[in-house]
Amino acid sequence: MGQREGQIERHPLEPFLPSNAKLLMLGSFPPPKTRWKMDFYYPNFQNDMWKIFGLCFFNDKFFFLDVENKTFREQLIREFLNEKGIAIFDTAYEVIRLKGNASDKFLKIHTPTDLTVLLDKMPKCHSMMTTGDKATDTLILSMPEGTQKPEIGHSTQTTFHGRDMRLYRMPSSSRAYPLAVEKKAQAYTVLFKDLAML
Repeated sequence: MGQREGQIERHPLEPFLPSNAKLLMLGSFPPPKTRWKMDFYYPNFQNDMWKIFGLCFFNDKFFFLDVENKTFREQLIREFLNEKGIAIFDTAYEVIRLKGNASDKFLKIHTPTDLTVLLDKMPKCHSMMTTGDKATDTLILSMPEGTQKPEIGHSTQTTFHGRDMRLYRMPSSSRAYPLAVEKKAQAYTVLFKDLAML
């Protein structure tokens, strides 16, 4: 059953939290289910995220894609993230879609995610990365006063929930963000090298 405009929508996915996670990736909120090609994060085939990962780690933007069937190799993605220690959730737990679409511009955050609950399950996590402006703004609201919002492709330092935390802000993986996927991957490569994942 589809969501009505203006209805409170709860996050449809469980947080993906490998216990060895060093990095927590945070988007804003998943697109409407009609856009999904898998029951996992960044499920819209038009989104660049898994192409970015393919380019960064395997120099192959189709590595995590099943191009013929216009879908993703979900099990491969999950295994890879577990192995690398990369967790994923979103900065919003409940939202209201003002236009019924996936655009962050028309997404009203009703309940932000309680990040302390996620971090308690990941003792090694000292880095958080946001993908897009809405996610970054929502994250900063949860951080201590005075925490600086990072510029795109850069990071800032803060202390959160009793641990030193580096906040990275990456180019949005949305196709609406006007940057070639190869250029996006260059920015993400810097982050993954910084965290000794590459």
